[in-house]
Amino acid sequence: MKFVNILIIFCLLSFLSCAKKEEKVEVIIDDVIETQMLESYKKGLKALEEGDALYAARHFTDAELLFPQSEWAPKSLLMAAYSYYSQDYFADAIDELERFIKTYPQSNRLDYAYFLLATCYYEKIIDEKKDLKPLFKAKETFKFVIQEYPNTDFALDAKFKLNLIDETLAGKEMYIGRYYIKKEKWIAAINRFKYVVDNYNSTIYIEEALHRLVELHYKIGLIEESKKYAAVLGYNYQSGDWYEVSYQIFNKEFDPKDNSIKPKKGNFIFKKFKNLFEN
Repeated sequence: MKFVNILIIFCLLSFLSCAKKEEKVEVIIDDVIETQMLESYKKGLKALEEGDALYAARHFTDAELLFPQSEWAPKSLLMAAYSYYSQDYFADAIDELERFIKTYPQSNRLDYAYFLLATCYYEKIIDEKKDLKPLFKAKETFKFVIQEYPNTDFALDAKFKLNLIDETLAGKEMYIGRYYIKKEKWIAAINRFKYVVDNYNSTIYIEEALHRLVELHYKIGLIEESKKYAAVLGYNYQSGDWYEVSYQIFNKEFDPKDNSIKPKKGNFIFKKFKNLFEN
């Protein structure tokens, strides 16, 4: 019996001794890996300062992958994303930022990650007339930044970027609307200009869009609709150039035979329209 107890005690002591050795080994390994990670991170910083963004991104990524449990890991991944962004490698930056958001959802740098992600989408725009997907992705992500981080500098800049995006989207709608006018597709043009009025009424295109709705509704004989948009234009933008152009329309009439606008005999409608603007 005594022998059995002694054997049990010996086994326990041996186990504890092995456990301590394993813990020491693990600590040593962790220290070595962390040292390597910090070295890689420093190399990334140096490369970035020297203007070699791709080399920097490679080192930052290596640092993150070496020790993903470390507090330096999310910093390294963000720095890799920024390195790509700084040299206009937007697709690579987007990949790294999306991985950051997925891998480190509790990071206190998520606001910066989302803002940089939106900026990458925005900067990725090559020709908004051909590909609107980056614009819509940028708009969606900037809105998220404003909603989730409203009291940050990122939110302020996101609002500014949203205005620029809306200007671009409105400009595209106006471009298509004018094209439809040239092709004499009046209803298609009206729909485009209505979309601008309904969705981009804070852009520089709102006055022209309202004028086009005045002009086109008058052209197809919908006088009351034309008056409605004219009233809105006159009430809000009476000092604008487009108001002056719209102001003249009701002293003319549309001749469907030659698709032009000709002077109207008498000025009854013109006087009525003038009163509509001035009251």
